[in-house]
Order: sequence, then C-alpha cells, then structure tokens
Amino acid sequence: MEPRDVLIIAVPVLFALAVLMVVATGRSRQRSGTGSLEREARKADRSATTELVPGPDVDEEARVRFEKTRQSLEPVGKTPVRSVAGGLIRFAEAPAEPEQLAVSRRKFFNRSIVAAQSLVLGTFGAAVIAFLWPSMSGGFGGKVRAGKVKDILGEIAERKQPFYVPEARAYISAYPASALAKAKKVYPEPVLPGLEAGVIALFQKCVHLGCRVPWCQTSQWFECPCHGSKYNRVGEKKGGPAPRGLDSFPVEVSDGDVIINTGMVIQGPAIGTNTTGQEAEGPNCV
Repeated sequence: MEPRDVLIIAVPVLFALAVLMVVATGRSRQRSGTGSLEREARKADRSATTELVPGPDVDEEARVRFEKTRQSLEPVGKTPVRSVAGGLIRFAEAPAEPEQLAVSRRKFFNRSIVAAQSLVLGTFGAAVIAFLWPSMSGGFGGKVRAGKVKDILGEIAERKQPFYVPEARAYISAYPASALAKAKKVYPEPVLPGLEAGVIALFQKCVHLGCRVPWCQTSQWFECPCHGSKYNRVGEKKGGPAPRGLDSFPVEVSDGDVIINTGMVIQGPAIGTNTTGQEAEGPNCV
C-alpha cells in the first residue's frame, strides 16, 4: 500500500475519532450537569401558583399584618410565589442549589478535558499526516537527484555492482539496450523512460517480507538473507518465496542527471519475467 493510500484512509479515521470524542464528552457533561435536586426544584416551580393569598378563615387584622410582612420581605422587582412543598414563601429567583453551584466548575473541567484531548488527537493526527504525506523534493518520498548518468553507468561497469543511492533507498542497475523490446511488453509505462536511458532504479526492500536485499558480488544477483529470495541484476525474480520481482521507481534523465521519483513505487514484474536472460554468474551468497 502506497503512502497516499494510507493517507486517504488515515485522515477520515482521525476526523471520525475526533467527532466521536467531542460528542461523547458533550453527552456525558449534559447527563452530569443536572442533578436530581435541581429537577425536583424545577418541577415544584412549574406547579407552584404565582398568587400569594391568605386563607379565607383569616380575619382582617391578620390580613393587614400578613400584607405588611409580605411587603417587608419582598425584594424590589421580585414576584412572590408559594411553594407546593410545605407552603413556604419563595421569590422568583430561588437561592442556588448545591448542584447549580458546581456547574461552572464542572463545565470548566469538562471543557479542559475536551481541549486537552483535542490537542493530543490533533497533534497525533498532524504527525501521522506529516509522516505519510509524500515529499515533492529531496529525500525519500520525493525526487532524488542521484548524479550524472554517464558517471553512474561508468561506476557500475567498473565495480560490477549496482550504484546505491541511500537517499532514495534504491539501487541503480544498468539495463541493456538489447532487452528493451521485451521490456516494453511487460514493464509499465512509468518505468520505460529510465530503461531507455539505460538504467533502472530498484527499491532496496524485498517484496516478500520487507528485508533489505543486498548485492551478491559472486552470483551478480540480489539475494535476500532473510528467506532466500533471489533477483537478477535488473530485479526480476529468480528464486525463493518472493511473489514477484523487486519494486522500482520511475527514473527521468534531465540534462544528464538521473532523477529518481521515490514518491511512486512501481510493482515489480511477475514471476517468470526474464527480459535480460541473465543467470547466476558464480556461487550464490545465500
């Protein structure tokens, strides 16, 4: 799976997790924000009458005393009401209940938790995206300038081994012009410009289980020490459990410079592909 494919999956998953976290925290806060005492008080307020009238059996003198007492107790701009629980006198704004006094502190802690979780998740998501996002220039994941094609081919011929480019995590091997006709029938279009220029950039990772595949100088093949997969000079499979040949990167030659596009991994050729006809030229290393 390429980094872009992982990125397409990772971004929606991270977004969904963030939304789920915010919704779950909000619902938890809503459930804990209203206590049983507050619900009982609200129920009493809804059922309470808004009129304060003495009973019919109270004499006139008692009515006068009651009225004076009510006026002395009534705050300015507040309407007295009678509670259904015990006939107690309450005014429009009741004293804050213990549950209500704790709401502001609870909201503060809940919002702090949400903010901290959002920060952690956001930082993690940004790190994942930054790691998977393909670089467009320099370093692995972007375009790597390997050197002059003439110098690379000269060093390959002199040392009889591929030219290794650590920044691209790739080997550059010489591709014979005599094999181009066969290559055009089996290799995908992005690889052909490099083959026509006489080079192929092979990803160093074994397609079996991902081990780095070293070069065997005696056999002139790539031989994986992990499970014995073997590939010829241009990465076509020759033996072992590998399901195909070595993956490769597109190559372009600009002003004589070899540029490897490590942002695109080209799947290796199928088992049985042998465009160059190269066999082992000596003892195997594995």
